[in-house]
Amino acid sequence: MLRGILTVGGWTLISRVLGFGRDMLIAALIGTGPIADAFFVALKLPNLFRRLFGEGAFNAAFIPAFSGLLHTEGPGAAKQFAEEAFAVMAFWLGIMTILGELFMPQLMVVLAPGFAEDPGKFALAVSLSRITFPYLVLICLAALVSGVLNGLEKFTAASASYVLFNIVSIACMLWMTPYVPTVGHALSWGVSISGVAQLGLLMMAVRRGGMALQIPRPRMTPQMRLLMRRMAPGLVGAGVTQLNLTVDVIIASLLPPGTVSVLYFADRVQQLPLGVIGTAVGTALLPLLSRQVRAGEAASAIGTLNRAIEYGLFLTLPAALALIVCANPIMFVLFGRGAFSMESVLLSSQSLAAYALGLPAFVLVKVLAPAFFARGDTSMPVKIGVSSVALNLILNLAFMVPLAHIGPALATSIAAICNVVGLGYVLLRRGHFVPDRQLRRRCLGMLGASIAMAGVLWGLRDLLFQTPPAHGWLRMASLGGLVGAGMLAYAIAASLLGAYDLRDIGRMMSRRRLRAEVGSAISSPPTTET
Repeated sequence: MLRGILTVGGWTLISRVLGFGRDMLIAALIGTGPIADAFFVALKLPNLFRRLFGEGAFNAAFIPAFSGLLHTEGPGAAKQFAEEAFAVMAFWLGIMTILGELFMPQLMVVLAPGFAEDPGKFALAVSLSRITFPYLVLICLAALVSGVLNGLEKFTAASASYVLFNIVSIACMLWMTPYVPTVGHALSWGVSISGVAQLGLLMMAVRRGGMALQIPRPRMTPQMRLLMRRMAPGLVGAGVTQLNLTVDVIIASLLPPGTVSVLYFADRVQQLPLGVIGTAVGTALLPLLSRQVRAGEAASAIGTLNRAIEYGLFLTLPAALALIVCANPIMFVLFGRGAFSMESVLLSSQSLAAYALGLPAFVLVKVLAPAFFARGDTSMPVKIGVSSVALNLILNLAFMVPLAHIGPALATSIAAICNVVGLGYVLLRRGHFVPDRQLRRRCLGMLGASIAMAGVLWGLRDLLFQTPPAHGWLRMASLGGLVGAGMLAYAIAASLLGAYDLRDIGRMMSRRRLRAEVGSAISSPPTTET
């Protein structure tokens, strides 16, 4: 599992870094104005499906079934299942895409009702959304092929494919802009073109992996009906975070102009640790848990979940406090240039701090949900998820007037925390999660080390950014010094407080030892600490 986490996390980190480069260009060229608002809403709809299918409901339903067939009936049965799923999804997603293109104005009234007050902005959002919407079918099919690769425990190509999204987007923004009406149009074309590139890359990878997919006529076989039944509730259960963020966009469209863009840039920063850690842990965890549950290894599954929580919290706890303390310097250095004004820096940094409050919860949702999915239970996460979405909507409505741009982010964080509490309580009650001694001890150490790191960052932030550096290289150097000092402070404090063991670092750095020790160090239940 740890090797899978490192592989997925490494490629996700590269993708996020390129994504920051793309967002920095967007901020400099269009800032938080009407074109930015329209593009981010146009991106939200297909991107919601990407995250739901690529990181949530589809993997939750498909990977356990595919892995089970692969290990019980062999590659032939698993390949047939994947081909049938591809054909059915292509058919229904194609119909959905056509309907979306035809009824985009009506969809826009639902997704961004506040845009209706500005006819020009509304029309632009509809136009850009029609360009980006084909990405839906492309990236959902890419998610299916990624699921096949993940089921085969081949994580590299599936994780690397997301890098293409940012590469193509940057290329289109730089080279296509002179030939289209706005930068938003160039970015929108980049979204759909990247979907073609990602699906093509994954199809080649799965062919090289020995499971070239042929596309049959779509048929609703008993296996497909079971897959759809398991996937439907998972669209909410595994995608609650994304649904909450969509509620944020709806509410933000009703707030002052530019709020949609402010929330987007803030969310992009907190998505770095969320994507690198949360997605990596969740992706690597589900196949392992599914095998252990099918094999009747209950104690091993509990041990695996403990270690996954430990890995997830080790970096997200300090990341959350660091983002809260250093939100303003981060937004200033990353985006504070060109059309992105100092007022935009201030507003987006306040939203970032509110999002960061829920960062550990966002990650733990991705860790705890697979514990249900591996056992074929998608109903309980959906029940808890629906309650979380309802709470998010209520809080958004309560916060939108007094807190403005901070309200949607804070509501999402509180809802995520409640979601994690609900998932954890049910797992505890069922006996599927029992925190062992190592997890309890190390969590206390992580919390103490994170607080110590936050104190160091607080003092250095005022020293380095009391007068914001004017030159770009000096900004980056100051932020780099802040990040380096925080990492050093956390590493020292975490070591002193027992948040990690140097032997774990040795295992992480040694591929040979990882292969030999993953089974005993991760999959097996702890023997010395209970």
